[in-house]
Amino acid sequence: MLNEEQIAAKATKQTITGLTWWNDRLLTFTTTRPPEYSFAAGQYARLGLADEHGIVWRAYSMTSSPQQADLLEFYGIIVEGGLFTSRLKALKAGDQIYLDKQCFGFMTPDRFSDGEDLWMMSTGTGIGPYISMLRDPYVWTRFRNLVLLHCVRHADEFAFVKELESLQSAPPVPSSARLSVIRAVTRDQPVAGSGVLHGRLTTLLQSGALEAAAGLPFSEMQTRVMMCGNPEMIEDMRRLLHERGMRPVRRALPGHFVTENYW
Repeated sequence: MLNEEQIAAKATKQTITGLTWWNDRLLTFTTTRPPEYSFAAGQYARLGLADEHGIVWRAYSMTSSPQQADLLEFYGIIVEGGLFTSRLKALKAGDQIYLDKQCFGFMTPDRFSDGEDLWMMSTGTGIGPYISMLRDPYVWTRFRNLVLLHCVRHADEFAFVKELESLQSAPPVPSSARLSVIRAVTRDQPVAGSGVLHGRLTTLLQSGALEAAAGLPFSEMQTRVMMCGNPEMIEDMRRLLHERGMRPVRRALPGHFVTENYW
């Protein structure tokens, strides 16, 4: 167990400033932000909550923009019996939470050296880093088309719907980029006329449904892909992209896709 001096060297104490519940399990919460805390859209933080044995740490992507100097925002799900989220569920504004001084992750849009169409694939709470990216000016000036894909089990798990609608018509900076938002459910039957697709992202890519919904071809030349969420989705999607001649981005080698998996 770390003592107070060791904890202070590793993390800072921040204050919960607000919580918003999307349903009985999904929430966004905001904290204060240290003036020296710097991150890129797409990165994640390690948050800590104390229990009787010490501090329980978990990874959470920032959904806030790096330009929001006064706060950090996170999106998460309450896991029944979870060591961290059972405590998170009981928090209220004014409570404190630990924030690791270092941020983590390499799923940032500047990893791509070419391509004009950015496809942001997510399942569940994996949409989080993309919200940060879309609140940040960079992707709106770097890419021609932005395609956000969000797949969940049930329709009540869709979050940020109104904000995404607003971003489609009013980006954070003047931009000619086009944002398409494609949603899919795997267990519910979509409401007729809602535009929501039915099935897994991998199945929808194979059938051509994603390209049809986006109105864009999925091409080795122009398409660049990010994947965040369920490890099974990421592994299956990687295989499909390899079959299409696409390769992951490496430190010294340009590529077509990057992934984030901190489950």
